[in-house]
Formats: sequence, structure tokens, C-alpha cells
Amino acid sequence: MANKQLIIAEKPSVAKDLSKVLGANQKNKSYYEGPTVIVTWALGHLLGLKMPEDINKEWQSWQMETLPMVPKNLGIKPLPKTGHQLKAIKQLANRKDVSEAVIATDAGREGELVARWILEYVHFNKPVKRLWISSQTDKAIKDGFKKLRPAKEYDNLYYSALARAKADWLVGLNVTRALTVKYQDSLSAGRVQTPTLSLVRQQEKKIESFRPQAYFSVDLHVQKEKAKLVQSNPYSFKERNDVEAFVKKLSETKGKVTDIQEKSKTEQAPLPYDLTEIQREANQRYQFSAKKTLSLVQSLYEFHKIVTYPRTDSKYLTTDMKATMKERLQAVSDFAPEVKTYIKNGAQVKLTKVFQNEKVTDHHALIPTEQRPRYEKLSGDEQKIYNMIVTRFLGMFAEPHRTKQTKITVSFGKEQFIFRQSKVEEAGWKQEKEEVVPSVDWKLGMVISPNFTINKELTSPPKPLTEGSLLGLMEKHSLGTPATRAEIIEKLIKSELMERTTSGLMVSSKGKQLLELVNPSLVTPELTEKWEKELEAIAKGKQSSKVFLNEIEQDTKKLVSEIKQSQSKYQDFSITQKKCPDCGSNLREKNTKDGKIYVCTNQECSYRRRKDPKVSNHRCSQCHRKMEIIEGKNGAYFKCKYCSITEKMQDKKERSKKLSKHEERKLMKKYTQKEEPEESALAQALKAAMQNNE
Repeated sequence: MANKQLIIAEKPSVAKDLSKVLGANQKNKSYYEGPTVIVTWALGHLLGLKMPEDINKEWQSWQMETLPMVPKNLGIKPLPKTGHQLKAIKQLANRKDVSEAVIATDAGREGELVARWILEYVHFNKPVKRLWISSQTDKAIKDGFKKLRPAKEYDNLYYSALARAKADWLVGLNVTRALTVKYQDSLSAGRVQTPTLSLVRQQEKKIESFRPQAYFSVDLHVQKEKAKLVQSNPYSFKERNDVEAFVKKLSETKGKVTDIQEKSKTEQAPLPYDLTEIQREANQRYQFSAKKTLSLVQSLYEFHKIVTYPRTDSKYLTTDMKATMKERLQAVSDFAPEVKTYIKNGAQVKLTKVFQNEKVTDHHALIPTEQRPRYEKLSGDEQKIYNMIVTRFLGMFAEPHRTKQTKITVSFGKEQFIFRQSKVEEAGWKQEKEEVVPSVDWKLGMVISPNFTINKELTSPPKPLTEGSLLGLMEKHSLGTPATRAEIIEKLIKSELMERTTSGLMVSSKGKQLLELVNPSLVTPELTEKWEKELEAIAKGKQSSKVFLNEIEQDTKKLVSEIKQSQSKYQDFSITQKKCPDCGSNLREKNTKDGKIYVCTNQECSYRRRKDPKVSNHRCSQCHRKMEIIEGKNGAYFKCKYCSITEKMQDKKERSKKLSKHEERKLMKKYTQKEEPEESALAQALKAAMQNNE
């Protein structure tokens, strides 16, 4: 019996790619098999930490008395919908011909946790190795399998991932329960999401307290060029009379060019992207949410295999990658005309500072792979993201952007105006060729006529945070990781604490109150920042996860007791004046995936209904618009809100039997007649008039 490796991938699509490269051609329901390997897959996480009610019966109901919940041991349990796959992996792991396992999940903290929990749950006691790759190309997979490492080398990464999951459990569940029980409304708080929400609120407060100030500025015109008056305080002219008197006095003299300085400026190309920067830039350019950008890059990596691992926090490359540059350039040789020149020049990287081993963490920067893209297979949005990644990559091979900058000082007595001219000497990576032709040939000592204009200006308010600027702040304060930031933003929106608006992100009235009620230490980023840095230290083997979790347990106890003792009041803005038809309590408005719904505020009552009727894909026979689904006393039916036509909703049996044209006409006639009283007076009058004409 041949000894076989059991390879665990994170998703079925990745398992399929691995099996092709490794010759596992025999496909089964939950794995692929070959002469020396069995390739199986998780479906993301198959296991999660036990919930409070799984650990202690008393924690089933949400009560203040049972808080804080600090279990001695936080075990794991299978997730409800993926049990079949976990069972299949367990059977494979117990096979006699399996001699070792290979962790081939995503090469990062979460991927490590996915696999380790599976191996722990199935009690795997044979050797375990780790595949660590940054591209999903066949070449990268083959190379990766030649360099498998003992899984032990990644233990610290696992301890860090486990500590993060436990910290989120302890802080998130305890604080959320304490707030929800105390203020009788679903109030979600957490180790990373609450300080993130607070960053958005801080910006809002700056906008709310902003008062626009009018001020005046002075420009000097020389032919087609102009320059502003140099002032230590640009807002010092508050009154028109003052500025007019100043300009009048200034106009009595002639100006003189007192200084001309020339210097060359060299601008290096920017480093390749990490995940946070591409999310920020895609938000700025195309208004993509952080989550959308991540899923597009993930698709380019996993499905098209034309970019490297997306969830990276490094903008640098390792020195051993120099040898792969030519192949990567050849893959994108038809992307731009200059690529062929770069290949001819031996794929020489001009941005030499990009190669720094010590600045590459788990993964290097986001760059193209050696696989040639098939552009016709990319969606429009995938194309946009791919273009961004390739353009940044090509910048590494281009010359720096060089300009000659001239600074001209014109003095009127003690007052100065500074003109600037810039001439591109070498476009380099910027590639822009257009030249601004200077209209003035400046000479030292040149006499300048007093040609001034006065401008009335207003101080401008700070702008609301966009997802791009919020990601930048989250990175600055070490809130979350590149892999989790998009998820945190989505969670805040889903829990109705934050909203997306056309101008940017906005904290809801519920979110504003939450920030007043939650512990001050959870609102400011300092505590979370400290925790994140400790998790990073655990991953590097510089700190013990036991010490970290003891600290989190103490912090959790403190946070819960602060909420218990708090005197703050809470007003639930989602409670409406509408009454529940079953018990008479007020109804609460809630956002769901299906739109807004009303639910009863009485915990014992299960009444719920949609705020607005659900729009179906069923079209109206008259105006061809989508019809609404109305819940009537005798069941649901379709209704068109534009022409008031109603139609019966068929059950599954009826839908499978096709109606004849005759039956269809008969049915239409029957239901349009039946609903006539619902027609507007105008529609009825028109119908009567048409019948009379006939």
C-alpha cells in the first residue's frame, strides 16, 4: 500500500488546481485522489469557537448576572452547514494509507487557523507539513511542493490567530451582551469595530463644529501667470476695507524680481501595492467598497491566477524574486509599448529599494504572476484592478520622473509673491509629455507693474471619511489586518451603526449613542492598537499568547463592570409609533437584506412584516414592470403598483404545468375583473369612455 499525503486546501477551486498539478485525477465527491496524494478542501472555516450556550447552560439566556463569561477552556465545534465536508476529511485522515498531512490553505493567519482546527478536531497524529506560496500558478504550486516546511515552523502564526479569535470572543460577546441587556436593544460592540466607528464619528464632529470664515487673498498677475501674496497667516484679511487699503498702498510702487532659484527634482516611482493601498485607491478612483476590491483581487489571484496573494501588508519584494522579473514582464508584454523595451534591457529594476527582505512579512507586494492574462475572460471591474496592479509593477522598471523647477520671487517693498515654473526633463514612470509653456521670460532685477486682484474666499469644511480614508486611518492605528478591514466596515453597516452615503460614511443615530454608552477605552484606538501589536509579537514568537489572553480576560471583566455601573440613558430611534396587530406593542423598524421590516418590540411576540411589499421578478402583463408580492388573507398574490393589476401566485405544482394561451386569457380576464374596485376613479372613467366609443 502506497503512502499518501493528505493535502487540505481552503476551497474546492484551489483543491482542483492543486490536484491538476499533482496528478490527482480521480475525482470523488469530497476529494481528488492520485497515486501519491489525496487532495481535499475546507469551505472556508469548518469549525468555530463554541458559543456561550455550548459551554455553560446558564449562558443560554442573556442576563447581567451571568456576565462576564470567562470560560476556562474555549473549545471548538463544527459549523452547522459544512458538517458533511468535515466528516469526509475525518474519514480520509483515518485512512491507513495516509502517512502525513500538508496544510495548503491560504498562507496567512486565518488560513493557518482553518487547517489547524480541522487537524485538531480529527485528532490527526501523523507528521504535518506546510505549503507556503504567494501565487496560484502551476509553476508556483510545483515549486512550493518541492519546498514544503514542517508545520511546527508556523506554530506562532497559529497561536496568534487563536489568540485573536479568543480575544474577539471575550471582548465582543461580553460587551455586546452587557450593552444589549442593559439598554434593551441589539447593540453590537467589539475590539476593532468600535474604535473604527469612533474614527468616522470624530470626523463628523469636526464637520459639525466647523463654522465657515470669509477672508480675502491678493493675487499678482504678470502676463498669463499669477501668484498669491506670501502671508504668515493666509486668513489675516477679514475685512474688504483692510485689503483694499493694503492693495492701494502696494500699487503705489513697482515690483522687482529679487530672486530666481533653479533646482532639479527627481521623483521615484511608487512602490507596488499592498492590499490596503489598492483598496484605498480603487475607492477613490472607482468608488469600489473595500470588500468589492478584495473580492476582485481574490478572483484575479485564485481564478485567473494572474496576480500574487492579495491579503498582504507589504509593498516590498524579496531579493530572490529578481530572477522572476523577466518572466513576469513577458506575461504582460502586450500591456504597453514600453514593456518590450524593459525586456530588451534585461528586465532591469530601476526602483532598487523595492527589494528588502526584512520588510516582507508573510507575503510580498501585490504584483503580476508569470501567467499571461486572457483579457477577454476578465470582467470590466477585474480589468480595472488588474490595470492598476500592472501599471504600478511597470513603474519599477521605468526611469525616475525628473523636472527642472524654477522659483521666482517678486518683491513689492517687504511684501513678496512667489511664481513657480516646472519643466519636465524626463517623463520616466509618469509618462506625461504635455508641456506647460511659460509665458514670462524671468530675469533678475526685472521691473513688475502692480497688477493685483482681490479674491473673496471661504474656509472649507473637513470632508466626511470615505472607505479609502477610513482604511488609511485603520492602518495608521493598527486596527485589524489588511485581510479583516473590509469585513469590519461591512459589519458596522450591517449592524446599522454606520451608513454609506453619496458623500461618504456616516454614523447612524444608533451608532452615535453606542459610542456614548460603550466604555471609553474601547472607543479610542489606543487599547486595540496595543492588543494588535501584541498579536503581531505572538506571530513573531516574541510574546506568549497565554500572557496576552490573561490580560484580555482582566480587561473583559473591567469593561463589563463599567457597563453594569454606568448611569447613561439610551433612546431607541428605530421604535415607531405603529402598533403590533397581535399584542398592541410598538413595532421596531429593522434593515435586512430583503429591505426594511417591522418587528414587534415585545420579546414574547413573534410578529413581523415587511415595511414595503417585496418586488418580484414577475412582470406585469400590461406595463411590463416588476410586480410586488402582497400578503393577503388568502395567501400571497402579485400586484402591479403602476396599473393595479393583480395576478394569482401559482404554487410549485401549478408553475410546472404550462398554461395554454386560452387558459392564460381566461385567467387574466378573471383576475382583472375581480380587482376592478381597486382601480383609480380615473382608470374606471377611461375604461367606461372607451367602451362607449366602441
